[in-house]
Amino acid sequence: QLQLVESGGGLVQPGGSLRLSCTASGFTLDYSGIAWFRQAPGKEREGVGCINSGGDRTNYADSAKGRFTVSRDNAKNTVYLQMNNLRPEDTGVYYCAAAGIPNCVLAARADGFNFARWGRGTQVTVSS
Repeated sequence: QLQLVESGGGLVQPGGSLRLSCTASGFTLDYSGIAWFRQAPGKEREGVGCINSGGDRTNYADSAKGRFTVSRDNAKNTVYLQMNNLRPEDTGVYYCAAAGIPNCVLAARADGFNFARWGRGTQVTVSS
C-alpha cells in the first residue's frame, strides 16, 4: 500500500518543541519534494514549509521562519519537521504531502498545487 504516515504529534506547552516525521511506505521519497501543511480548527489548510528531493533547499511560511526546520533522511525514507518555540496558534493537524517532482513546493493553500500524495495528519496541541 502506498502511503505517507505522519507521527510525532502531541501536547506541548508554549515555548516547547516537537519533531514530526513523515515516512513513506510502498514508494520512495528520493525524487520528490515534500511539503508540510497544517490545519487549525475552522481554518483552511496552510503551507508551513518544504524541502526539495536533495535536501539542500527549503522554504518556509513567514509564521514558521526561524522556528521550524524541515529536513530529510532519504535512507530512512523520512522527512522531518522540527518545531521550536511553539505557540498556541501553532495548534492544528499537521500533514505532509509529496510533490511528485524534485522541487521544494511551498503552497499557501492545499489546492495551490497538485500534490501527488497526502498523509492523514498528526495532531499538535500547544497549550499550558
